Amino acid sequence: MTSTAPTTAGAPRDAGKAPRKSVTSYLGKVARWAVMVVVAIVIIVPIAFAFMGGFRSTGAIRANPAGLPDPWLVENYTDILESDLFWSSLTNSVIVAAITVVVVVVVSALAAYAFARFSFPGRESLFTLFALGLLFPAAAAILPLYVLLRSVGLLNNPLGVALPQAAFGIPLTIIILRPFFRSIPVELEDAASIDGCSRFGFFWRILLPLSRPALATVGVLALVGSWNAFLLPLLILGGTDQWTLPLGVMNFTQQYSQDLALVLAFTSLSMIPALIFYVFAERQLIGGLTSGAIKG
Repeated sequence: MTSTAPTTAGAPRDAGKAPRKSVTSYLGKVARWAVMVVVAIVIIVPIAFAFMGGFRSTGAIRANPAGLPDPWLVENYTDILESDLFWSSLTNSVIVAAITVVVVVVVSALAAYAFARFSFPGRESLFTLFALGLLFPAAAAILPLYVLLRSVGLLNNPLGVALPQAAFGIPLTIIILRPFFRSIPVELEDAASIDGCSRFGFFWRILLPLSRPALATVGVLALVGSWNAFLLPLLILGGTDQWTLPLGVMNFTQQYSQDLALVLAFTSLSMIPALIFYVFAERQLIGGLTSGAIKG
């Protein structure tokens, strides 16, 4: 007579997997949080040092670089806000960035619409050509670009900076917008066509409103890239009254190199517009990039 014993050999093995898995998951979360904290510290500490240094004197900064303002000197910031150099540089940056963003968004949206919704010979080859534009560094084109802008009379002109910046930003923008435009159902376009809507009408009235997250994403990327540009404005814009904020910071640093606190105050004020814009547009930027990855 044989007795059948319950098989329990697998129970301890399965029971031991759950704690091991939870420990691994916990360690993974701790590692991710540690990396994020380190990255945040690396980004925040220099910004905080510059901002707090603007409220100190140069002697106090050199005596104790990591110290807090004591007393708080607001004169550094008020002197910058009363200077013509800061406001002229800010105005020039806003003009160049606005032109760049408008050109990038308008031209790239039209091109991405053609690549996404039209079928024509050589479409993919032409799209690949645009994608190869990402591999072409802007610094390599500085000399021929300078000669071209001089021949058409765009030196010392905001357009001479904005248009090339837009040209270098168009390839990435098309790559981001194309998946969004392709994800719009064809049935929606057919229904609009039946109602008498032209293809451009569908693009303007339906496609663009549905793609606002993507348009906000490429707008932020174009603005940040234009706001931080240094080499191209340095070569194209001659006078200090035409310089953008990065060039204004360089000029101010050279002019007041001995007054470290005043330089930090100018640098901090120069960062504020881009930081404010990014804070308000951060949700659209992250949402647009992640949605593009899912839809692509």
